[in-house]
Amino acid sequence: MLQASTLKFLTGLKKNNNKPWFDKNRAIYDAAKSDFYGLTEDLIHTIAGFDPSIAHLAVKDCVFRINRDVRFSKDKSPYKTNMGCYFNKAGKKSNYAGYYLHIEPGNSFAGGGLWMPEPAVLGKIRQEIDYNFADWKTVTGNAAFKKTFTKGVSSEDSLKRPPKGYDENNPAIEFLKLKSFVVSTPVADAQIKDKNFVKEVSKIFKTMKPMIDFLNTSIE
Repeated sequence: MLQASTLKFLTGLKKNNNKPWFDKNRAIYDAAKSDFYGLTEDLIHTIAGFDPSIAHLAVKDCVFRINRDVRFSKDKSPYKTNMGCYFNKAGKKSNYAGYYLHIEPGNSFAGGGLWMPEPAVLGKIRQEIDYNFADWKTVTGNAAFKKTFTKGVSSEDSLKRPPKGYDENNPAIEFLKLKSFVVSTPVADAQIKDKNFVKEVSKIFKTMKPMIDFLNTSIE
């Protein structure tokens, strides 16, 4: 669980996304950061119970910085208005699929997969889905998976035409057009503050694990 004060800080930051306000409230941020780090550490231990590949991770391997990279963005707001952590066997900067938690008051979610992989990795995943489409359908068509991720694998990042080497009539074409392979489900602020939050999120991640395994097998 997270403290209500952590969500309150993020709400305040969204309304006052500037350095003077942040510096004035740095002590509150430090407490919120510590709170989120504690949650992340608890999740590492719990997820490792069904996915031992992440047991070795440290919190710093999973948590994203709150500072935004504004070098190439028109939006020069210095800070993210969320806290996020990503769990995979090689850490947040790797090309492996994993589990993601996004904390943003009123817009939090748990999900994961692999977002916008580099071309070589994307090619491997498409090839694996093409060769083993029956297995992919089993993973994404599982009753628990569909109940948890009601919108299925996101088609937000999708080609309009088949990728090179694939035909429009390919039975897997819906997935072969994807440029990302991600799923998510919303979590309410009340859930985040509940003592069973780590257990609930871990259950979501466990439901996702067959998809994570499929993607990482493709990459390897």
